Amino acid sequence: MSSIFRIIAAGVFCAMLGTTPGQNGAQAQSAGLGGQARLLDGGAEDHGRSGAELTLDLSQGVPWRAFTLTDPARLVLDFREVDWTGADAAAMDRAEAVSALRMGPFRSGWSRLVAELSQPMIIDKAGMKVSEETGAATLRLTLARASAAEMAAHSGVPRDPRWDLPPAKAKAAPLRNPGAPLRIVLDPGHGGIDPGAQRDGHAEANLMLTFARDLRDVLRRAGYEVLMTRDADVFVSLEGRVALAHDARADLFISLHADAIEQGIAHGATVYTLAEDASDAASAALAERHDRDDILAGLDLSGSDDRVANVLMDLARLDNAPRGKALARQLVSGIRNAVGQVHKRPLRQAGFSVLKAADIPSVLIEVGFLSTAEDLNHLQDPAWRAGMAAGIRDGIDAWAIEDEALARLRRQ
Repeated sequence: MSSIFRIIAAGVFCAMLGTTPGQNGAQAQSAGLGGQARLLDGGAEDHGRSGAELTLDLSQGVPWRAFTLTDPARLVLDFREVDWTGADAAAMDRAEAVSALRMGPFRSGWSRLVAELSQPMIIDKAGMKVSEETGAATLRLTLARASAAEMAAHSGVPRDPRWDLPPAKAKAAPLRNPGAPLRIVLDPGHGGIDPGAQRDGHAEANLMLTFARDLRDVLRRAGYEVLMTRDADVFVSLEGRVALAHDARADLFISLHADAIEQGIAHGATVYTLAEDASDAASAALAERHDRDDILAGLDLSGSDDRVANVLMDLARLDNAPRGKALARQLVSGIRNAVGQVHKRPLRQAGFSVLKAADIPSVLIEVGFLSTAEDLNHLQDPAWRAGMAAGIRDGIDAWAIEDEALARLRRQ
């Protein structure tokens, strides 16, 4: 990803907004407008010999900004905010220069559209025209073909606190009293602009949010303290999910997913723990796809830890990796006893970024597979979800007893 980041130059809104390029090629409209707009029509078309044009007809004008990112090449459009209900991304993508469109909520009050580009391009012109009579608006943006070097020079995330996600920083939460209930962070996968796997009109993000709410209630009735990384259809970055667990001083982190596999049949729950070397090719591909979803939602994931921090994290993982594996084993037993079956290879390892909280036992549960009709039906069945939630609770109960018994043997 390009390391060149420059400051966005904010545009000034008027009834006929002209283009306002920032130093890095970004375009923006000032945040003076408010309210939510509905998408009325629009799409991407090829423009000229080597360009593309994106047109969006909205029910009203809203603040917006646009910028490009590289690795992979993509255009990002942010709005405050647009309701994408009924939008068909595949039907809207009518341009050879645009390989895919993604759109959805990005965070509370914000929306995002990402156009994956089939070649390096830069923003040529962008502007929003608002009708003085009706307030309806049309955003028109054209992209021009460019070299990879030229796109890199014009790309980067505009740094503006009025628009950007807050940095994912872990803050020290107050220490709890000995004997306090375990604090568990549940992480419903995907959300917002990132719907996850989709099958027969169902999105992984929505199914996992519903299940996470069911599981939260079951765990709270069992006496656990439970927080969630999201409780709405909004996007939360992988880094932000881990930071929230640190911020809460979580005792456990459980990420919930229900993926789809295009080849073969996958059935039943699997539980993943972190490993640099995936236990099989399918696990490696799954972890790569989950991390790539973060990138394709328009995030700049650049940044690295210093050498000292890496050493400290490695030491923390030495202590916590066995605890995570023990949790995974107990979860598989609890799920099998509750719903009668799990995947034929239920314990797996892969390099999921969301499991990289070095000092918190973390697992990722593939509750089922949307690509298998039986699993998809189960995920929509409240009675089955209740059984699965009870199995996870039982696994946590058993792990907590085992972990407490082994606590005095661990490095202090």
